[in-house]
Amino acid sequence: MEVNTKRRSVDSVERAGSISPAQPSADDGPIRALSLAVRLSLGSAIALGFVRFSYALLLPAMKADLGWSFAQAGAMNTANAVGYLIGAAIFPLLARRCTPSVLFATGAYVTIVLMALCGLVSNTPVLLTQRLVAGVGSALVFVSGGLLAARLATAAQRQGGLILGLYYGGTGYGIVVSSLLVPAVASAAPHGWQPAWLALAAACAVCALIARGAARRIDAACMAMVRPGSSGPGHATAARRIGLALAGYGLFGVGYIGYMTFIVAMLRDEGLSQRVVCVFYLALGVATIGSARLWSGFLDRARGGMALATFNALLALATTIPAVMAHPLAAAVSGIIFGATFLSAVASTTAFVRHNLPSDEWTRGISAFTIVFALGQITGPIAIGWVSDTTSLSCGLGYSAAVLLAGALFATAQRPLSPHV
Repeated sequence: MEVNTKRRSVDSVERAGSISPAQPSADDGPIRALSLAVRLSLGSAIALGFVRFSYALLLPAMKADLGWSFAQAGAMNTANAVGYLIGAAIFPLLARRCTPSVLFATGAYVTIVLMALCGLVSNTPVLLTQRLVAGVGSALVFVSGGLLAARLATAAQRQGGLILGLYYGGTGYGIVVSSLLVPAVASAAPHGWQPAWLALAAACAVCALIARGAARRIDAACMAMVRPGSSGPGHATAARRIGLALAGYGLFGVGYIGYMTFIVAMLRDEGLSQRVVCVFYLALGVATIGSARLWSGFLDRARGGMALATFNALLALATTIPAVMAHPLAAAVSGIIFGATFLSAVASTTAFVRHNLPSDEWTRGISAFTIVFALGQITGPIAIGWVSDTTSLSCGLGYSAAVLLAGALFATAQRPLSPHV
């Protein structure tokens, strides 16, 4: 019965992905599934590429213009992570009343408005509030998009790992566009960073227009995959058995966000030119996009915590390089390794949920990982900002690397759960 259900789901995804019925090729379904994944990935570009990571490019100018310390600058991303935590926590409740595609679109609209607001104000408490509420919207986009990507990956089994990689790798589109857009629009004038926020809001709006249609198609096509069921004792036991993976992912949240928040400021403090920094950020974004193909097979094969452990260890290496060597080549190597890895760590948790939990538990499982991710991101910017204020930015990145290594150790100990079907 379940095999038939999944077969119907695959057929419905292929039909939903088809733009025209006049394409009878046997390869049409997989190609359309990948096309839907790419379009959906623009939600990831909004939620992380624009809302979260573009701030690193604007941090030096905002810090100088508004007289912030590194701890205050980090608090902006902490506020964003608090909002992200709130959004992740309420997502399962909202998902009982609204479809993932509705939550996806709603989160995108909220995010666009809040990003534009950042370009209209300069009061620190207002900016903190903006970052918090934008975090709620980005969580709705990211979690609902992850759920839709997991359903699409299961419907198109042969492309499962690639589909997840494409969705999360879409963050790279936001990073690439930000690295080109921010320097072109921002200026050295007082509050010269504000036009960049308005331009980023416009970029979010374009991405939302493209991604929301894909979200609706996947939602409609994959509804048959959600098996009715209750969260009985067996499911609760399974949830407790992923604790090591959750711990490893929470530490990933602490460690990676320190790098993404302060790396641009550190490279500038070390005397690297604005052009070098922009090339570094561009390379990081391109590597993020390319990571989808690089790790797709690994995500399909790794059913325990080894994928997350591997990514945490590689991220620790990437974080250590600029902390010990101030050179454009070292920065480029660091950015490429980091970009090719960090969103794959996020994808690995969705793959873990898909491999180890029944489909009716995917919403709860993805939300659990998102919550610990958000908790890590709340702690990371302020803690690493405080270390940077009291010692140096390179010491702050050293702290990030140590946390990532600890996360790798926890994830290594996570074993696959028993088959759930």
